Amino acid sequence: MKIGNYELNGYTALAPMAGVADRAFRELCVEFGASYVVTEMVSSKGLTMHDRKSDTLLILGETEKPAAVQIFGNDPETMAEAAKKASQTGCCAIDINMGCPAPKIAGNGGGSALMRDPDLAARITEAVVKAVDLPVTVKFRSGWDENSINAVEFAKMQENAGASVITVHGRTKKQMYAPPVNIDIIRQVKESVNIPVIGNGDIVDALSAENMYKSTGCDFIMVGRGALGAPWIFNQINEYLKNGNIIPEPPIEERMNIMIRHIEKLCEYKGEYVGMREARKHSGWYIKGIRGAAALRQEICSLENMDQLRAIAEKVILADSINQQ
Repeated sequence: MKIGNYELNGYTALAPMAGVADRAFRELCVEFGASYVVTEMVSSKGLTMHDRKSDTLLILGETEKPAAVQIFGNDPETMAEAAKKASQTGCCAIDINMGCPAPKIAGNGGGSALMRDPDLAARITEAVVKAVDLPVTVKFRSGWDENSINAVEFAKMQENAGASVITVHGRTKKQMYAPPVNIDIIRQVKESVNIPVIGNGDIVDALSAENMYKSTGCDFIMVGRGALGAPWIFNQINEYLKNGNIIPEPPIEERMNIMIRHIEKLCEYKGEYVGMREARKHSGWYIKGIRGAAALRQEICSLENMDQLRAIAEKVILADSINQQ
């Protein structure tokens, strides 16, 4: 699949997860085979008001490209101005968030709330397309709730508004992240438009990735929560879809080494104080399913420095070594 002048090699993209898909995690996922990444969502109001936090979210590393910057908001003019600013980052595309279900976003008319006002959503996309020379992509859901599944009509309007690529998460806003994912609605969207469609929702391993492709006919897939504490999922999917080989989960020691490298990057970019506090959730994901993880969670919840994290990693490795004997 192409986005503008960029040919995406491989099969998978990293989803724009707020509070997770920061520079450190994006770079790690690219290292492990993600072909394309999207930033955490950035407030259009924040960008136009020169908010420091919003500006920081725009920073892209050279090793993570091609990358798109995702913006959110509900005012066409503000979104257009924000897109102009975002386009100066070296990104390959501007992605518009029309799918976030979080109350603080949807409750203020952004994210998935735009699915209740397709006309406004189309005007936003038209304004952004006119404002920048980059491809404009849009991410949205199947609908607001089970009684208003409008992804097909919404997709057609987005195509007419100038969107180059659309990503469909097969859940409604009301579902948040609860099962089931409606894969069939992604297939219906793919059959209704002439632009590339990226499928998203509950892709957690190579087999679910294959199912998304086969069941929907989508052009690409996007992995979100399946990558939490498991950035190697991209390599696993790529190898299976390309060669039919199942790559097993990495050994415990390798998982812990990847975790350490991830958090070191996090602290490098955000400083130790912020990095270690964000490390608490990431570390919890990395040790999920590992024997003895429950006993370590209290330590993880009070992490303050890398030495503490390395000590936890050593405990996990030692325990695994003993269990293997």
